[in-house]
Amino acid sequence: MTIPQHTLCANNLSTGYPNHTVIQDLNIALPSNKVSVIIGGNGCGKSTLLKSFCRLGKVLNGSILLDGKQIHEYHSKEFAQKLGLLPQTPVVPEGISVIDLVARGRFPYQKFMQRMNHSDYEKIQQALEIMGISDLADRNIDELSGGQRQRVWIALALAQDSDILLLDEPTTYLDIAYQVEILEIMKELNRKKGITIAMVLHEINLACRYADHLFAMKNGKLFAEGSPKDIVTEDLMREVFDLESKIIEDPVFGTPFVIPIGKNPNT
Repeated sequence: MTIPQHTLCANNLSTGYPNHTVIQDLNIALPSNKVSVIIGGNGCGKSTLLKSFCRLGKVLNGSILLDGKQIHEYHSKEFAQKLGLLPQTPVVPEGISVIDLVARGRFPYQKFMQRMNHSDYEKIQQALEIMGISDLADRNIDELSGGQRQRVWIALALAQDSDILLLDEPTTYLDIAYQVEILEIMKELNRKKGITIAMVLHEINLACRYADHLFAMKNGKLFAEGSPKDIVTEDLMREVFDLESKIIEDPVFGTPFVIPIGKNPNT
């Protein structure tokens, strides 16, 4: 049996901390070569799931498979070539320049004592250009705004050139124009390169617009999944977000558009 490439799934996954289980008995499979968005209230396990996918979280039970193989069976560099992560709060090395930080995305491809080659430099330049930060290449990260820093981190993830890209709140620190621009870039990368992308987003209407597939989580479990049109309903908003809302059709994109009303009056 041939296992499709760019596949990532969790089977009966429980993960969290020794005294606190965040995710319990979760079964989830990212659609290959699609853009998926994970939504849900604060503390429901969205970020924990992404960390677990990347071997950064403690798996208490179950398994995670990447291209049909247990994630812990991969060597670190091979794993990084297949899967990249932009965490929610990345730590900036002190005194590093933009281009040096983005260049770290090429580490999984370096052999011992080997310098970067022409292909590495091309990938770095492409990542800078895609994110519109080529003019910031020589600037120190410490000098940049929060929005600029976020674009640099995404460029690092792009330079890594992984088959699967996970992004935890990639629009953090960005105003609405930049949020749309970043999501457009992600969608275009998916279309042109077939990269499997999964993002955690809080902006539900942007999630509906850009996701091929949505996963809605509640209390560490998968509450619903499917296309935005199929699952984003007033009942889902009430159950997952404890929010009364009105769902209309986006007049431009035809996707669900959520109009918040307020907290569930029954709670």
